[in-house]
Amino acid sequence: MKWLFALLLALAIFGGAAYFSYNVLFKQEIAVQKEQRGEIPATPVPDISLPEFQAAAKLRQEGKLVEARDALAMFIQKYPSSQHFEEAKDLLGAVNVDLLFSPVPSPEKEEYVVKKGDVIARVAQKLKSTPELIMRTNNMNNTMLHIGDKLFVSHPEFSMFIQTKQKLLVLVNHGNFFKQYHIREAKLPPKQPPRINTKVAEVMAWKNGKRVGLGTREYATSTRWIRLAAPGYTLYAIPDAFHPGTDQPPPPIGLGLAAGDTEELSSLVNGKTPVTITD
Repeated sequence: MKWLFALLLALAIFGGAAYFSYNVLFKQEIAVQKEQRGEIPATPVPDISLPEFQAAAKLRQEGKLVEARDALAMFIQKYPSSQHFEEAKDLLGAVNVDLLFSPVPSPEKEEYVVKKGDVIARVAQKLKSTPELIMRTNNMNNTMLHIGDKLFVSHPEFSMFIQTKQKLLVLVNHGNFFKQYHIREAKLPPKQPPRINTKVAEVMAWKNGKRVGLGTREYATSTRWIRLAAPGYTLYAIPDAFHPGTDQPPPPIGLGLAAGDTEELSSLVNGKTPVTITD
């Protein structure tokens, strides 16, 4: 009987060791191989950036635009690898535009009181702004100024960076990220230099196939284009949800953006805006 007991004990010991080795070593190795082949999903990595992104988005929903802008700017610096990085950049751009295009006091705006003899073009030149930006910031329907009116005026210094392969247009203000726009279509000659340094040549407004000017009745509902000084580079409008039709067919070559984006950009840039184009 002793020999039978010894045999059973040996089987229990070696069998337990074999089972342990299978579970700890071989089973784990098999699981890793299956995961690498995509047969089983990888264990999700906790998103440590999500709470901060949600907190920043909530600030915008609450109308705390300056606080939301600061929180989002900090987020994209702190979490460049976050799965919410691009979403945070888009949201930051929207907040920046909300601040710029609203008569809400902010650190980058100054209050200007209209004086006798002021016209909007002269005020814009004196304060290093643009007439349309002043109009949009102060909810003006026309270019008329009245003595004693109080205007909020900002002093942006925009630069434009176009990445043709990534189909991105990034707007920078005083060296800091302001907003990114997504290029919907690119129609460019096949041979382009890897880098072009140019500037905005003119902002174009079209209505019923004709050019119209700032301050005219037709301007508010016109289709906006931005022509760059580099030949063949025109930012033209493509219909979007808020602009289902455009008043001008697209040019044979150029870069197409949503009509709302070209309208917005036309308020921000001028003939001094530098543009860098890369492939």
